[in-house]
Amino acid sequence: MKWIALLRGINVGGNNILPMAELRELLPGLGYENVKTYIQSGNCLFDCKETDANIISDQISGAIGARFEFRPQIMTVTADRIEKALLNNPFPQAVDNPKSLYMFFMTEAPENVDEELLGSIQKDGEDSLILIMSFISTLRAEYGNPKSEGG
Repeated sequence: MKWIALLRGINVGGNNILPMAELRELLPGLGYENVKTYIQSGNCLFDCKETDANIISDQISGAIGARFEFRPQIMTVTADRIEKALLNNPFPQAVDNPKSLYMFFMTEAPENVDEELLGSIQKDGEDSLILIMSFISTLRAEYGNPKSEGG
């Protein structure tokens, strides 16, 4: 099964330094295959036979903790889940401006959603939608300008 691990707070502001080459070397020791990383984000893609996202997150965090001096929080999702979310994009107008589309995944469905609060923080021209386990938002161009680097 193809998985994506999203490591929180890696390589930010000189903290929790985790070279991607070392992460790519670490994961095969856990039985993961075809490991790829994305820039210096800590996000990685791999194949693994385990079917429980929490077990995978714990294994990766534990392996990092044993080798480095920190244990990052990790959210692991299947590549299928991300692909389905992209295919079911409720904001087709964002296709022409993909940098304005943001997708957030949740480990569990929220019990209560304060829609009034959510509406109060939106700017003119922004939309958002909470799906069962993800939050999708369109932002005005000047708010989101993530920089991408090769690697």
